[in-house]
Amino acid sequence: MLYYLFRFLEQEFSIPGAHIWGYISFRALLALVLSLVISAWAGEKFIAYMKRKHITEEQRDAAIDPFGRDKVGVPSMGGIFIIIAILIPVLLLGRMRNIYLILMIVTTVWLGILGGLDDYIKNIKHVKDGLRPRFKIIGQVGIGLIVGLVLWSSPDAVIHENVVTEKQNQTEMVTHKSAPEKSLKTTIPFVKNHNLDYSDLMGFMGKYKTAAGWILFVIMTILVVTAVSNGANLNDGMDGLCAGNSAIIGVALGILAYVSSHIEFASYLNIMYIPSSQELVVFMCAFVGALIGFLWYNTYPAQVFMGDTGSLTVGGIIAVCAIIIHKELLLPILCGIFFIESLSVMLQVWYFKRGKKRGRKQRIFKRTPIHDHFRTEDDKLDPECKYLWKKPRSVVFESKLTVRFWIISIILAALTIITLKIR
Repeated sequence: MLYYLFRFLEQEFSIPGAHIWGYISFRALLALVLSLVISAWAGEKFIAYMKRKHITEEQRDAAIDPFGRDKVGVPSMGGIFIIIAILIPVLLLGRMRNIYLILMIVTTVWLGILGGLDDYIKNIKHVKDGLRPRFKIIGQVGIGLIVGLVLWSSPDAVIHENVVTEKQNQTEMVTHKSAPEKSLKTTIPFVKNHNLDYSDLMGFMGKYKTAAGWILFVIMTILVVTAVSNGANLNDGMDGLCAGNSAIIGVALGILAYVSSHIEFASYLNIMYIPSSQELVVFMCAFVGALIGFLWYNTYPAQVFMGDTGSLTVGGIIAVCAIIIHKELLLPILCGIFFIESLSVMLQVWYFKRGKKRGRKQRIFKRTPIHDHFRTEDDKLDPECKYLWKKPRSVVFESKLTVRFWIISIILAALTIITLKIR
């Protein structure tokens, strides 16, 4: 809103300095600072309110969390003030006619409500399992379907395709098509020309391959949104873990959104140019700022947990941003921590069921998601169960484990950006 106000003041009254609101760098950094301040301020008020209402963690399973005794009495649902700290700067500083920004706001509100319902049922209605899993999946599929269909149908969701031309002495020059176009292309790592076209995968459909490609794209959008939001949810198991990892991922996505919106950087990196995607930089800066402000209270020992209100929303934001800038195939690298957490759970379930069919108890890890493996003591294990991997024997202290996961996320974020030049 402020963007339009200051543009009006500049055009009608030539107010000195009003033009600065047109710079994406100014608005993005202002969004970062504002969201951080809002998050830090609102966090204190939120924690005090939840404690007054006695809406806090009542008990922790010591077999799963050896540090759980310090977390009883800590409020959950901290995702509420993360969402507030994201939306206020975005509404103030973003260009609200931008289709990509609208999609990000809808995703944030949608998944915030979905996660909020789950937290409400668990923490206020005291139903242990919360919202039934099928309703969570329906909600995640719903927002994935909306995002996919809007990107399919909106005339504003276009790209300028990158074209490589060879010159003398085997040098290459990257240009972009002058006309914007709807595109099913997405960036793929470690491949020379970077682009994979979903319609090419549906070539067997003949003249219907483009329509089939869009259907495949919508399905892919649903899968990515569901997978990443669930991965973030699984990662939210230790103080500061999900918030720290997500902030690092948010920085990387902000960089990718910026270079995708800048035609010279897009040419240098040989990636598609996506006009209007610079507004995602404002959103991602607000996202990172909100998470850093949340970490003020969430680092060990946590004073508040984000709950499903936060974790489902954070994962959905990451997924939708990557899809909008056509970088969803980079997510297995960028969100490697989320991927490993989800994979550990699936492997554990598969291996346990396989052993059950043969009449024996067996597990791969001590516990899953994988971060629980590192903080489970051997004397808490089932003596009748065979474990493939029991190291380390002693518990890794939570804050040390969290920082190590952050370090891995930083490495993965750097590797993701590097893949744009490794081909």
